[in-house]
Amino acid sequence: MSMFLAAAETASTPFPHLLTLLVLVPAVGSAVVALISKQRPDVCRQAAFLFSATAGALAVYLLWNFDVADGGFQFVESTTWVRDFGIGWRLGVDGISLFLVVLSGLLFPFVILAITPEHDPKPYYAWLLLLQAGSLGVFVALDLFAFFVFFEIVLVPMYFLIGSWGHGNRTYAAMKFFLFTMFGSALMLVGILALVATAADAIGAGATFDIRELAQADLATNTARLIFCAFALAFAVKVPIFPLHTWLPDAHTEAPTAGSVILAGIMLKLGTYGFVRFGLYLFPEASRWAAPVFLTLGVVGILYGAVVATMQRDLKRLVAYSSVAHLGFIVLGTFAMNSQGVTGGIMQMVNHGLSTGALFLLVGMIYERRHTREIAELNGLQRSAPIMAAVFTVVMLSSIGLPGLNGFVGEFLILNGTFIANRWYAVIAAVGVILAALYLLWAYQRVFHGTPRSVENESFADLRLREGLAVGALLVPIVVLGVYPKPMIERIEPSVAVLLEHIEARTGVAPAEGPTAERSTVEELFGAGHGDDASHGANAGKVDK
Repeated sequence: MSMFLAAAETASTPFPHLLTLLVLVPAVGSAVVALISKQRPDVCRQAAFLFSATAGALAVYLLWNFDVADGGFQFVESTTWVRDFGIGWRLGVDGISLFLVVLSGLLFPFVILAITPEHDPKPYYAWLLLLQAGSLGVFVALDLFAFFVFFEIVLVPMYFLIGSWGHGNRTYAAMKFFLFTMFGSALMLVGILALVATAADAIGAGATFDIRELAQADLATNTARLIFCAFALAFAVKVPIFPLHTWLPDAHTEAPTAGSVILAGIMLKLGTYGFVRFGLYLFPEASRWAAPVFLTLGVVGILYGAVVATMQRDLKRLVAYSSVAHLGFIVLGTFAMNSQGVTGGIMQMVNHGLSTGALFLLVGMIYERRHTREIAELNGLQRSAPIMAAVFTVVMLSSIGLPGLNGFVGEFLILNGTFIANRWYAVIAAVGVILAALYLLWAYQRVFHGTPRSVENESFADLRLREGLAVGALLVPIVVLGVYPKPMIERIEPSVAVLLEHIEARTGVAPAEGPTAERSTVEELFGAGHGDDASHGANAGKVDK
């Protein structure tokens, strides 16, 4: 058995091994922070921010050099690791994963900048950096073995962040989170091994974990459906989809602010991304077969999350249940399986990370000042903290999906794509948009309006400079992506087109694109054509898919 490295097959890029560096920088940073004396908390924080921000800078560099017109994988790195088992270090990025990589690169340094842990900063920052490395690894992995390793790595830091720096019943919440997600992952591991074994027989070659080769294997219908179910259950737990969502409100409520921001902004997207990258791509026929089930569960999650959020007394728990509702929209768009729905679902993964991440950040700041999240105890904060109230208003309206802010574009495309493919699911899901406005506006009114009924509310401190910089950095894309989504759409859509062509070729069923199938409705609505401005970055790390 050949155990380790063979010659790397890396594309010629302006920055060789960019994706490897993207993963290694925060991982090395975690080890460096672990070696710093615990008597130097400021040094730990500075080192953590430096390594995390470096990863963010690499993600921005990746975005800048991304070939807009190429729908295949770019910046591909392929190195043999365990030859006899077909395991390799295979990394790549396309329009489907690009903005999730950028979000993972940038959200962590903002969190480190804005939030200071209450105790033990050294392990806190080390776990955050390891979590960033694992999250980036999930989004760039093209090898199922590497993907599974990264998919599991992220559980450990989040478990310790909740269990060690959380609030209230944090041990129970951390254990519940870990057991739910580990159960789903165990089934996925069985599915991965079954897929590799059956694909090797179908292809007639040796075993491989390369998803590009596995996607071409002709599997028996029932076999593919069973393996898809193993993958889908793991992703459904991670999203989470109703009724597998029960771990999420507890984890969010008891987690520290940084844990809640990263959980909502990044970790929940591992499940929704998994459905697109591995569900639809590896099992197109099984995905179509299971689509009615996931469309139904998505709609139920939208309505259930909204109704339960309306009844919450804890502000953080209200935002947690709003995540259940918003993630239902992403599931809806994904299983519409057309250009509008899938593009909108990918956009909404990023939009939800920005909006809900910012909401949890603001709720954490409120708790730090008042040491309570009970809505009944919070009132009239707008008088003493007008800047925080204004920022909260913008973020809240983004989460509702107000036109002009980022949340609107993703939700509109999802509902449009779902209406074309499955009309009544879209009609019912639209009710969730109205309910979202109800519970968020009502919560805002109770927390920020009225006359303060306590001394603590009267003396409530407004945003500090450091906090304002972190939240302001999230407000910029919230506004920009709402006003001008074209640059984002034109990078996502070519990869979505490649995915849908692959699904059509494997199933013989064309996606439901409506009466303008010859030209994408996404382009018509938002002007995401590929004209002269799409030539920027052409030939940058370009590799055939």
